[in-house]
Amino acid sequence: MNSSNQKFLETGRTLADEIRDSHKVMADLWEGLSAFLDVKNCVTVYGSARFKEGHTFYNLARAMGKALAENGFTVMTGGGPGIMEAANRGAKDGGGVSLGCNIILPFEQSLNPYVDRQVEFEYFFTRKTILRKNSVAYVLMPGGFGTMDEIFEVFTLIQTGKLPPRPVVCMGKDYWKHLGKFLRDTMIAWETISPKDLDLALVTDDVQEGIEYIKSGIGRALPGGG
Repeated sequence: MNSSNQKFLETGRTLADEIRDSHKVMADLWEGLSAFLDVKNCVTVYGSARFKEGHTFYNLARAMGKALAENGFTVMTGGGPGIMEAANRGAKDGGGVSLGCNIILPFEQSLNPYVDRQVEFEYFFTRKTILRKNSVAYVLMPGGFGTMDEIFEVFTLIQTGKLPPRPVVCMGKDYWKHLGKFLRDTMIAWETISPKDLDLALVTDDVQEGIEYIKSGIGRALPGGG
């Protein structure tokens, strides 16, 4: 059976199909908006569902989630296993609030047990909007196509001014070094991005450096910030 996303993107649809599913999209979006309306000082953590407990990147995400909570941030993730679970678990370790934007997939995705409040989405694009909308900063952990999709949309929106400037921290230097080389040696060389676009994110393995970058970046983004 086709997923809601597949049905929505099929060809040969009727106007009745579009009207019906546009209401489903609005309901999906409204559920996320209303559920997290009161969320403040939120940081979204993106990353793969595939890293298990004990993996270096799982441990790093858990440490980052804990540090975010200890510094007064609410932690939001996609609500699933792997990196998402680790960040939510870290938020609980730090005594903070842990949120999840879950989506049902044929494999990988099930809600992790460390989420205080969650919304389940039918559509990826509505889920991505809610993951992004209320957050004051974003943490990118190692991940696959979905993680790349999510973070490059954040970069695109900041680059084009559609999203207010917000700090982005990429954790896992060894994982991201090849992407950094591609950005520098190919995209900048061919002038498809500007050298200043590399300043859109901090790449680090140091949790405390990431926290300080987020805090200082939020300060600069506020009206009257330096």
